[in-house]
Amino acid sequence: MTIIAPSNVYDCVLGDDVFVGPFVEIQKNVRIGNRTRVQSHSFICEFVTIGDDVFVGHGVMFVNDTFATGGPARGNKSLWRSTTIGNDVSIGSNATILPVTICDKVVIGAGAVVTKDITTPGIYAGNPARKMRDIDG
Repeated sequence: MTIIAPSNVYDCVLGDDVFVGPFVEIQKNVRIGNRTRVQSHSFICEFVTIGDDVFVGHGVMFVNDTFATGGPARGNKSLWRSTTIGNDVSIGSNATILPVTICDKVVIGAGAVVTKDITTPGIYAGNPARKMRDIDG
């Protein structure tokens, strides 16, 4: 495991050969799988699970508060939601990932906003993110 300072890595579980770049915050109750890379300036909030062989680009933001009551949860964790990222996923720089499930073998384009579960492998981009095409190979 490699963690480049300065980074804030709290009570979380990091798999084998994980890389965490500088200026990253990973909050507690996060699980990150083997060989996953988290690039600089990314934020991974509580209740996120990331699989093996995932690439998280620069400045990716994970969100667990959906403002379900019309405003922020203000620390009321019963209002927070979880996110699950499968294996072999690549998330482009500055993407925003709301509380969703993303299946294996997905590419999320830079700047995309993922608002709904992704259940089919492929390349997704836009706001909101939508499938652009299948992955070749």
